[in-house]
Amino acid sequence: MSSSVAPASVSRKALSVLFASTFAFIACFAAWTMFSILGVPLKAELDLSETQFGLLIATPVLTGALVRVPLGMLTDRFGGRLVFVSVLLACVLPLYLMSYATSYGQFLVLALFVGLAGGAFSVGTPYVARWFAPERRGFAMGVFGAGDSGAALNMFVAPLIIGAFGWTMLPRVYAALMLGTAVLFLIFSHTNPAHRASSATGLREQLALLKSPRVWRYCQYYSVVFGGYVGLALWITEYYVAEYGFDLTLAAFLAMVFSLPAGALRALGGWFADRYGAYPVTWWVMWVCWVCFFLLSYPQTQMTIQTVDGPVSLHIGLNSTLFTILLFVVGVAMAIGKASVFKFISDDFADNIGAVSGVVGLAGGLGGFILPILFGVLLDVTGVYSSAFMLLYGTVCVSLVFMHYSYQRAPRAGTERAGVV
Repeated sequence: MSSSVAPASVSRKALSVLFASTFAFIACFAAWTMFSILGVPLKAELDLSETQFGLLIATPVLTGALVRVPLGMLTDRFGGRLVFVSVLLACVLPLYLMSYATSYGQFLVLALFVGLAGGAFSVGTPYVARWFAPERRGFAMGVFGAGDSGAALNMFVAPLIIGAFGWTMLPRVYAALMLGTAVLFLIFSHTNPAHRASSATGLREQLALLKSPRVWRYCQYYSVVFGGYVGLALWITEYYVAEYGFDLTLAAFLAMVFSLPAGALRALGGWFADRYGAYPVTWWVMWVCWVCFFLLSYPQTQMTIQTVDGPVSLHIGLNSTLFTILLFVVGVAMAIGKASVFKFISDDFADNIGAVSGVVGLAGGLGGFILPILFGVLLDVTGVYSSAFMLLYGTVCVSLVFMHYSYQRAPRAGTERAGVV
């Protein structure tokens, strides 16, 4: 009788951990990307340049990237439940204090502390994965990764709060959200001591994993699909405001068309990776992004052609509808790609998911930090809004070349082990 009850109990705990972690990650991601909306009124209030604006919205991403490796290792050692709650609680005070900030420097400093929320990914990934069998881990990590849709939640809720109560209310609401989420997570999450890494596995042994070329390949892939997603999620609201002249509410709503599928469909990417293999799924994701970024890169162009009947004026450029459709396709592709990259990790580093996912997450987070700054620099230098997509197009070109020459042949089994150069 006991043997027939045990599997059901484990299954219920696994599902409870999955959904509690996903909810907590949604809250963390919303706080982490808060400046994608909050930054717009602050840009006008503080009279920021495009580069300063890019640095402001990217600063939390820097902290979130840098803490992913140590948080992943702490999760392997102490378990995800304790570490996840600690991350949630650590963000409450800096979020609340942000409502009293008055200078650009104060916002940057507090944003560094709020960025701790971005480290939740490298906590939840190993925590969730170890509750599921290997053949289900891709899907489970995809469901958890759908917490990226917190960026879409932010784009829906934040403009309403700012419009009704002013920007100072937004960080206070998010502080309350993080505190309440920590309480709910403690109630619905569970601990299994067997999921912790052996006490004999020290920092040196975990860092030795960085010698694997596979880890660096995964970093490169993830810096495109996740770093590009974060960079666009932070930048795209301001892009709609500046390029198409929309107000903040409409711009944030249209930006959500990109952010929501890019987060919510991550579970679909996990299912594809489980079924078809991580390599072919990631390969096709890169090609879809390559085509879309090529089209998105073309600037609004007015040209005059001399014909036998006289000059003819032409306008070439994407209107807001076509632009949003292409962004939606990119969001779907990135959602699938984010999950397929972590399927690589769960297949090849099952005993050290936390450490490896922390390193790979660091690479993705650094991409999300650097890109908004580069977007701002390029805009200040060129004055062309679509220069952001020109940069992304170049990164995908590099990724495709890198993936092609990293393999003697495309793996059929869905892991990196087949055909590695």
